[in-house]
Amino acid sequence: MPNARPTPSQMNIAVLVSGGGNHQGAWRRAGSNIEAANTPAFYVNFARAAEAAKIDAIFFADIPSLAPKALAAGPVLNAFEPLILTAYLAASTSRVGLVSSVSTSFSEPYTIARQFASLDRASGGRAGWNIVTSATGEKNYGNAPLPDQDVRYAQAAEFVELAKRLWDSWDENTLVIDRESGVFANNADVRPTDFHGKFFDVAGPLNVQRPPQGWPVLFQAGASPIGRAFAAETAEGIFTAQQTLDDSLEFAHDVRSRVARAGRNPRGVKVLLGITPIIGATEAEAKAVERELGNFIDIGTSLRKLNSYIPGVDLSTLDLDKPIPRDVLPDVSAVQGRQSRYKIFADLTLNDGWTLRELVKLTGRSDGHWSVTGSPEQIADQMTERFLADACDGYVVMPAYHPEGSELFFSAVVPILQERGLFRREYEGSTLRSHLGLDVPPR
Repeated sequence: MPNARPTPSQMNIAVLVSGGGNHQGAWRRAGSNIEAANTPAFYVNFARAAEAAKIDAIFFADIPSLAPKALAAGPVLNAFEPLILTAYLAASTSRVGLVSSVSTSFSEPYTIARQFASLDRASGGRAGWNIVTSATGEKNYGNAPLPDQDVRYAQAAEFVELAKRLWDSWDENTLVIDRESGVFANNADVRPTDFHGKFFDVAGPLNVQRPPQGWPVLFQAGASPIGRAFAAETAEGIFTAQQTLDDSLEFAHDVRSRVARAGRNPRGVKVLLGITPIIGATEAEAKAVERELGNFIDIGTSLRKLNSYIPGVDLSTLDLDKPIPRDVLPDVSAVQGRQSRYKIFADLTLNDGWTLRELVKLTGRSDGHWSVTGSPEQIADQMTERFLADACDGYVVMPAYHPEGSELFFSAVVPILQERGLFRREYEGSTLRSHLGLDVPPR
């Protein structure tokens, strides 16, 4: 095929965990074990299962706010703050990577650099940072309006550059530990920070030794033009959402070209496509679960979530069984929230004629990510097709429901990919960088 991968390789797989499952109605299934989703034991068991399957990393999204109406219809995204939870999980696992989403809009660089350096050291080099600029949550952080998207990304770029300088402050070579002379460290080797930027002013240096990975693996999930530009300059892994093979190919080609123009190795940035599988032991069982979950979607809750991606339009006044009128949809360039997610929904209604009800159900089912229903073999086939077409370097898998859905992925889909030589049977290293085939950045 013309767009086939340039050389045979194995895919990378991370798994995004949400206590209720990544389908909005999954918690309502009998046996969902939703009562355990607010306990650390749930996440420990999930992380150990992912590690047994040799998964690269478990991934934690984050929304720094609570919508009471949404809580009435289902559990919050995660029951714990991600950095606290990943630190807890580091003690219960030894190989699987631990990726936390942390906002550059609501955090301070020195604090975040210190926390991630500590997490990476405590976990033996398994930390990853999903860098988000946040499109909501400002009411919990001073209530000032969020800046426009271009300002938020400029702030994020400065934030990450500052964090890197802090992580490079000093390392094990700085330590002398000479008891006889009384010299503990070579203070001349400690690099000053003295950062005075547009958004941040930090003296430094960091008071934590350089992380084992140099710095945590840097992920980014924006797919708007400005998000792609930021990823090309900064990211080492990109978590993305595309519905079709053609869209996945376009995205992968575009970001790799941008990475090359930025003077970086395009194969050193992993493109990880989001996929929400609804898995059954057979195709018939999977379709039965899909119907059951679909009946559990709370239309009002999913409509409000969809509306958060489509600003300036009151979707509650529109006919659920007709496409959103073209004349009420804003141009994508005018959207200041999650621009790339807006484009997915706008394209589906404008180009493919999806009704508002269909968009609402997609929101409840996968939040706009690629959703596939089938047996383990069928799920593996779909993942294999896009990977071999070079539309991605791997996946962020978001199991639709627990416990059967995630268990089937680990116990049935992964072994098929292993048999095809597309996924590892054993870890070759102990750090997240080693799992992803990424080098430790020099100090």
